[in-house]
Amino acid sequence: MLAGRTALVTGSSRNLGAVIAERLAAHGATVAVTYHGSQAAAEALVERLAGRGHVAVGGDLATDPAAVVRAALDALGGRVDVLVHNAGPFSMTPFLELGDAERDQVWDVNVKAAHVAVKLVAPAMRAAGWGRIVLLSAGSAALRNHSIYGLAKQAVEFLTAELALELGPEITVNAVAPRQIAESADDIAEFDAGFVERAIAHTPAGRLVTREEVAELVALLCGPAFDMVTGATLPIDGGWRLPRF
Repeated sequence: MLAGRTALVTGSSRNLGAVIAERLAAHGATVAVTYHGSQAAAEALVERLAGRGHVAVGGDLATDPAAVVRAALDALGGRVDVLVHNAGPFSMTPFLELGDAERDQVWDVNVKAAHVAVKLVAPAMRAAGWGRIVLLSAGSAALRNHSIYGLAKQAVEFLTAELALELGPEITVNAVAPRQIAESADDIAEFDAGFVERAIAHTPAGRLVTREEVAELVALLCGPAFDMVTGATLPIDGGWRLPRF
């Protein structure tokens, strides 16, 4: 499906980003894995990815996203066919308690870095006549108590639709919005011990989505079955989002 294509996955040394990198490689792409503080994990991931030519690129997406993207472009031979912006730090700090540094970190990595990355990779995609961009949103975009993180993910969904209008027809731009991911349940429990239990009870599917399921949807959005899907935010949450009385 992606044989001969190159892919950049931000924030991909571990967790969901690493699984996305694995799925894109399994579908034939040559992948640039990015990391901030997890160089060893990124290099280990590159070694185990299917195929050849994968690279690990370090840098700080909060302070200099352009440097990270340019380094990935150089390492991939000057072009990125698939961009997946997965990096996105989380926060539940109430707005009146939210410090400037935390606010900027969450906003800059989730939103600003996405914009910067697209500006750098889109020209070559358009010149080649093909490109796929997938941004990671979250179920938090629909909530009003996830602070700057929810605001940032709403901005990601707006950016997705706006970019789809600007970059077609050569490039499709979509977002994926998972709810709480099963493998990250322990992380959210540090903020709210009862959150996972409530989330499962509220989900028609009766369980949480897995990283593999999210990663496969990201990969499929880059394939021919989704050529006519652009500007969409696809929820992958087992029906959690559905309103009920």
